[in-house]
Amino acid sequence: MTALTRYPPERQRAIADFLLAQEDRRATVTQISEHLEVTTETVRRDLDTLERRGLLRRVRGGAQLLDAVPFEVALAARHAEQHEDKRRIATRLAEELPHDGVLVLDSGSLTLFAAQAVPRDAVLTVVTNNLPAARHLADHPGVQVITLPGMVRGLTSAAVDAWTSRRLQSLTVDVAVVGVNGMSAAQGLTTTNPEEASAKRAMLLSARRRIVPVISGKLGRNSFCSFAAVSELDLVLTDAAAPDTIIAELAAAGPEVVVVG
Repeated sequence: MTALTRYPPERQRAIADFLLAQEDRRATVTQISEHLEVTTETVRRDLDTLERRGLLRRVRGGAQLLDAVPFEVALAARHAEQHEDKRRIATRLAEELPHDGVLVLDSGSLTLFAAQAVPRDAVLTVVTNNLPAARHLADHPGVQVITLPGMVRGLTSAAVDAWTSRRLQSLTVDVAVVGVNGMSAAQGLTTTNPEEASAKRAMLLSARRRIVPVISGKLGRNSFCSFAAVSELDLVLTDAAAPDTIIAELAAAGPEVVVVG
């Protein structure tokens, strides 16, 4: 057993990546077992866990990856996804910013759009682990930028580790704007990485008002780590392509759901 496959989270991510690499996103238990150099019993347990999370479907002798997001895409690539929808959502989000208050801003592509939509004459304090957003907002004369500590992940340009979460636990802010890799009424808010999930959870808990901007392509999808229930949110902002059934399910869980455009 390698270091990569010794612990369940890393092993389960490796299974999802292996399935993703297959032409039909499907593999047998034996193929997965040989690829990861673990027992078939271990593979079956991990497949059961991943199926409960909605990431795959068990099929005869193996499993098939569903339309989920168990992997990460670099920030530059994500920035191009539903570009115009993100711009519209970010513009609407700017209306929710506290005047002369404190905003905690998460990492990610859509939250970077949100930072770019902050008016030049805004007066507020922004606490963030989003380094591209911090660089952009530092040029706003009325915005005080506080960057969170932690190890920076090159893939997301975000500071996320135990230092990040501990610092957030000491804060009380007016508004939290938190990004997701997937969202559904059943699985809640999900992301791809345990450290990212911990930081996002701490951001939500630090805030009096909790907002999630999310493009329609991520609704109804589940990623690797769940970090909050939909009922814990105050506002969800999405685009006009969001399915009516999913919008109704999210609204029924408690938050206000606003469709932009």
